[in-house]
Amino acid sequence: MSIGKKLRHKAETAEGAAKKTVGKALGNERMEAEGRAQEAKGKMKQAGDQVKQAGQKIKNIFKH
Repeated sequence: MSIGKKLRHKAETAEGAAKKTVGKALGNERMEAEGRAQEAKGKMKQAGDQVKQAGQKIKNIFKH
């Protein structure tokens, strides 16, 4: 897994959180909902990356 991918997923999560906060501050429910969705999407991608890493570690353990 590349560092660039990890950074993109963290950035997506942070951008979603910021959008959610701005939407809430402005009273814009749509923006707030989009921010929540984007934040969740970024978190899911991060979780998927962690599962991939765990799979690689297990694969390497049984390889040797």
